[in-house]
Amino acid sequence: MSNSIIVAKFGGTSVADFAAMSRCADIVLADDRIRLVVVSASSGVTNLLVDISKQLESTARFERYARIETITYAVLEKLQQQAGVGAAIESLLVELKTLISREGEFTDAEKDLLQSFGERLSSVLFTQVLVERGAAASCFDVRQVLRTDSVFGKGEPQIEQVKALTNQYLQPLLATQRVVTQGFIGADSLGQTTTLGRGGSDYSAAILGEAVNAEVVQIWTDVVGIFTTDPRLTAQARCIPEISFDEAAEMATFGAKVLHPATLIPAMRQNIPVFVGSSREPEAGGTWISKEVDARPSYRAIALRKNQTLITVKSPAMLHAAGFLTRVFAILSEHKISVDLVTTSEISVALTLDDAPGSAFGNAVEPALAALRQFCEVTVETGLSLVAVIGNHLHSTRGITGSLFQALEQINMRLVCHGASRHNLCFLVTDEEAPAVVKDLHQQLF
Repeated sequence: MSNSIIVAKFGGTSVADFAAMSRCADIVLADDRIRLVVVSASSGVTNLLVDISKQLESTARFERYARIETITYAVLEKLQQQAGVGAAIESLLVELKTLISREGEFTDAEKDLLQSFGERLSSVLFTQVLVERGAAASCFDVRQVLRTDSVFGKGEPQIEQVKALTNQYLQPLLATQRVVTQGFIGADSLGQTTTLGRGGSDYSAAILGEAVNAEVVQIWTDVVGIFTTDPRLTAQARCIPEISFDEAAEMATFGAKVLHPATLIPAMRQNIPVFVGSSREPEAGGTWISKEVDARPSYRAIALRKNQTLITVKSPAMLHAAGFLTRVFAILSEHKISVDLVTTSEISVALTLDDAPGSAFGNAVEPALAALRQFCEVTVETGLSLVAVIGNHLHSTRGITGSLFQALEQINMRLVCHGASRHNLCFLVTDEEAPAVVKDLHQQLF
């Protein structure tokens, strides 16, 4: 074995059942450099666990638990040697059943513990799939090394601690065997289970890749790489063979579902190339994300993010006054509301907020709006989508913005944001218009 290590992460659809896990095992065993494997929960399991965490009624909880059992046993029954792995699975299911048997609401810490079972179950099963294929492999509890803060639901990895713990507990294992571990979860300094937020398995893989000084981080999913836009919006969408870190970060931030937005941060810090491919079609290639790419076209892709809210804050007191924006953003920060786009005029500022399902937006926005209304007029518009054209040097190359705005001349845009980044031009349209806008714009630009 060479000293180089590849970290391979497999998403929920890639470990959905025994057949899917077998395909992933083929990928792992085809390259001896793949030493660390990070898995998501089997497709659908995390959603069931989230549902359980919201249910107070026992019958509803156990109906969803039964579906998790069905998904788990469907894989277990296909394994040749069920004794050892079966005991491990039963132990996890008993622990899960005990947790959901408690009455009343779950605490935030209990919700994170509850949601950890998907990855803990799938990692045990996938390890056995590898072992039955002749691999030297073990299942490793990532909570031993992926140290986070104590913010449940969105734990922040403590990078230096992760590196130190990885060197102590994980690195020695990689020299002699393949190690399967969990994405999405970690633990705080007290040993309490935390989660990194939905989609956090990609981020886990990148954090661990940084910690083990990986040669490559592979993200295996159900699509063949990153596309010029969502293939469900237009049949003309095509896979991008290579893309820079900066462009991919913009795509992830503005709605591309293939990557978790935070995934690229560790990779960029250590200049680790990231490969995105399909576990169903590994031979079909995919997308390489790296610091240096051979071509940097003006237009690389179009991203779409729905569920946007536009807030316009207006006050004559803003005219020639210092500190108004500071006051506005201090209130938003106090309520932990993240702002995406901002445009200003003499007496008003318009900004967009992401009202994604599962975000903290719903609970936080009304108190924030009430505070803003104490000193200014506030208008709220919903039902909007953010369209981002991703590319290179959009702010400085002669003719690019002219041709782009020609392509947009028939579109009724509510807000435009251009110039803050050389890699994107963003605008808002209604949710109803958004799919057709992306399709038409893709046709004209690509």
